[in-house]
Amino acid sequence: MNHIHENDVVALLVDQPETGLQRGDVGTVIQVFESTPDHSAGFIVEFVDEFGRVQAQIDITDLNQVVKLRYRPMMVAA
Repeated sequence: MNHIHENDVVALLVDQPETGLQRGDVGTVIQVFESTPDHSAGFIVEFVDEFGRVQAQIDITDLNQVVKLRYRPMMVAA
């Protein structure tokens, strides 16, 4: 989990029908947590709609379910 941090933006790679989320939905990591005897390491991702209302907060423990998004400007201002 060390390459995903709080405030990183991620996209779902799988549908989450129980939460109403679909592959490609974008969310923000709001908490990263280490493993405990009762729970695997992971993070909580918050997804909002176009109006800023929270759609879902989901617990991700499988890195294969998300991809970290990166912003790279196409042009540099002169």
